[in-house]
Amino acid sequence: MQPWILLRGLTRERAHWGSFAQAFERAVPGAPVVALDLPGNGQRHHEQSPAAVRGMVECCRAELAAQGLRPPFGMLAMSLGAMVAVEWARVAPGELARCVLVNTSLRPFSPFYERLRPASYPAVLRCALPWTTPQAIERAVLQMTSNLVRARGPVVDEWVEVRKRRPVSTLNALRQLLAAARYTAPVAPPRGEAPVSARFLLLASQNDRLVSSKCSQAIAQAWQVPVRWHPLAGHDLPLDDPQWVIAQVAEWVSATQMCASV
Repeated sequence: MQPWILLRGLTRERAHWGSFAQAFERAVPGAPVVALDLPGNGQRHHEQSPAAVRGMVECCRAELAAQGLRPPFGMLAMSLGAMVAVEWARVAPGELARCVLVNTSLRPFSPFYERLRPASYPAVLRCALPWTTPQAIERAVLQMTSNLVRARGPVVDEWVEVRKRRPVSTLNALRQLLAAARYTAPVAPPRGEAPVSARFLLLASQNDRLVSSKCSQAIAQAWQVPVRWHPLAGHDLPLDDPQWVIAQVAEWVSATQMCASV
């Protein structure tokens, strides 16, 4: 079974998947699930974040090779992590058999004010300031990214502990933001052996308050790939409705495997 790689977004790490990674692994029996940290985040928080998405790709490829994992991989990635997945598929098309992109945005398909909603600018900047407390940062992040989480206190407390143990520096946060802002995806979908609709699936929240859902729609139209919509969840879809995400991926994988066998 091909391994599945999980990639988070701006300043987030593998711990922010919570119980999702284990639930996803149970849904794809036999396939190992590996959650990676981008340089500057998580276990790699002491490293300097690349200021370009291409650099993040090379770091991820090197880490998987060091772990003895060989492609092809399945990839489930969100936000900045999804940009890394797209660039990975472009530079090494044989390494990613499937890409599930969650609430991402790509230049040149969407303008900057859809890729990051202007109403979020003040909160995002406050989170990057070195004097903002971990509690204030994580409360703001949850407010921006979740629509459905009810037990907000426990989630914030868990994230605060993660931030205290493995803090992301202000410089690294800014470098990651710069990499996301500068990245330009290929106009045509990355090439591969299978049809593009069997290699890319978009999952998007219609009520995403951080990134406009128009961004996923624009990618789907440009690349002619499927997109599935959640009517209520926020930007952090795996947090707000993990079972929905898992069900969409499992259904898509099953359908594409059936088509390939015909």
